[in-house]
Amino acid sequence: MKNTTLHASKKILKQACVTVLSFTAIALVSGCTTTYEKQAEKAPLTDANIAAIVVGANNIDISAADIALKRSENPKVRMFAQRMKTDHKAVLASAVKLVTRLGVTPVNNDLVAILSEQSKNHEAKLMTLSGRAFDKAYIDHEVAYHKAVIDVVEGQLIPGATNQELRDTLVSVVPAFKAHLEHSEMIQKSI
Repeated sequence: MKNTTLHASKKILKQACVTVLSFTAIALVSGCTTTYEKQAEKAPLTDANIAAIVVGANNIDISAADIALKRSENPKVRMFAQRMKTDHKAVLASAVKLVTRLGVTPVNNDLVAILSEQSKNHEAKLMTLSGRAFDKAYIDHEVAYHKAVIDVVEGQLIPGATNQELRDTLVSVVPAFKAHLEHSEMIQKSI
């Protein structure tokens, strides 16, 4: 019974997380920060929202990496995508373990439908590209995405977390996100 409940909680958490972070990252990447800021003013992030964003960030990068591993023929892009998949799966496992232990349940809001649609649109765009065009779009997005995630984690999530263990987890993932950003910027210059 406990395993069934845990599996159902993880599934719900993953679905909610993808939606919450999709809005955050895509809004920031596309320059729509005012919409996000207005939403944040109305409803400050809770630890449940923050946990969902952390898990969602990893799910989004894992999904994009899977697409890159299927579509790219560039060895640098493929190596980067494999790194994203491996690193983000490890962080995801830790995040799910933490939120399960803390008993945190993600909370959806009115933006769920919009977030889901934006995430689908980005992946659909990637699926239409190949060759250098794919590699450029994937890496350009990874650069922008990691910049946005780092800004959100450092500027909003860490200061907004009330649970010390959650805050410590957020602080601990920033160096990995910064390393991912540097790696993606290096590849970006070569494409």
